[in-house]
Amino acid sequence: MNYVKFIVCLLFGLMFINAGLDKFFHYMPMPELTESMKKSFAAFEELSWIMPLVGAVEIIGGALFIFPKTRALGAIVILPIMVGIVLHNFTKAPEGIVIAVVFVAINLWILIDNRKKYEALIS
Repeated sequence: MNYVKFIVCLLFGLMFINAGLDKFFHYMPMPELTESMKKSFAAFEELSWIMPLVGAVEIIGGALFIFPKTRALGAIVILPIMVGIVLHNFTKAPEGIVIAVVFVAINLWILIDNRKKYEALIS
């Protein structure tokens, strides 16, 4: 089971590192955008600092998620990004909801698996 968890966490972390690096270097092709998505991206372009911030959080969270010692912190760091991904897929791009739910399930699995480490934050 530890090997399965490590491989899943490694792939999850690498996906977020890749997505974060793309925010800086723009090496992945952009999908065809709908009109509402174009408006959203125009708003993100107005706030020029938001995409580098999201990219940095994705890179840091993804790197933390890979290593077992820092995985609990990585799951917390990635959580707000996951909320944004799920909300975006529910409202603007429903074709991506399956992968978003898979990523949420992985993140919730790690959060639940490390719940003892979060007890100090809750109590």
